[in-house]
Amino acid sequence: MAKCKITILKTSFDSEIARAYSQDWLGPCPLFKEGQEFLLDDPWQMPAGFCSTAWGDIFKNVQTICLGGNFPSARQPGVNISCCVDGVRPVVFRIERLAE
Repeated sequence: MAKCKITILKTSFDSEIARAYSQDWLGPCPLFKEGQEFLLDDPWQMPAGFCSTAWGDIFKNVQTICLGGNFPSARQPGVNISCCVDGVRPVVFRIERLAE
């Protein structure tokens, strides 16, 4: 099983949607910063400091990459772009398989 790295590509916040449907005092996700990286030895184990909701959202893609799979829409084998489902302040993740 390959090791993988998760990199935070982008954090965002939609104040208009927050004002209409959520708490307008919210901002971008406070748990992640762009460029932050998490190294994985075990695709079944959530990294320390990772958001459990985001982990649930990207877990199957992490497993696919770490276990040697690829995604047909990806430009590069062994890489997947995924995101959490928070519609007010989504986070975009890059999941990549590392060479052994």
